[in-house]
Amino acid sequence: MNPRKWLEEHSIKLLAIRDTPEAIAGGVAIGIFFGFTPLFGLKMLLSLLFAWLFRCNLLAAAIAVTLHDIVLPFMPFIFRFEYDVGYWLLSDPHKLPESVRHLRWNPQAWRNWTTFITVGVPLLVGSVVCAVPVAVASFFVMRESAKRWQRKVRAKKAETAPADRKD
Repeated sequence: MNPRKWLEEHSIKLLAIRDTPEAIAGGVAIGIFFGFTPLFGLKMLLSLLFAWLFRCNLLAAAIAVTLHDIVLPFMPFIFRFEYDVGYWLLSDPHKLPESVRHLRWNPQAWRNWTTFITVGVPLLVGSVVCAVPVAVASFFVMRESAKRWQRKVRAKKAETAPADRKD
């Protein structure tokens, strides 16, 4: 399927949700936030849990967290950037990693928790730092889009309502 067509279809689904623009935008922001994290099996569950806790729209959160499926081919580059940001933030003095040789797939090394922690912690920290601005921006864009969509739907209903009434 064409990515642009997929995005348009899911945007319409998000805008057609019957809820307040703030609840829809909150769900989208939460879904986008967790879509950036490397928590592969937990993204959907965490986005639904946090959407429920913050009283945002669950459907919007579920659609937004799956929105990252469209950028799946770019996720290794995004994860690398997030790792670099997290490594830079956690190193003292701040520096970027010299090499990624230790990130190569070695089944023996991944059985050791220290390897998992040395890679996972910077990746998680970097993903949170990168996800927050994108989630905040998506909240405001989605809130305004939902407001405009709902105004348009109300105006269309107001146009057709008098024509339907027969006195």
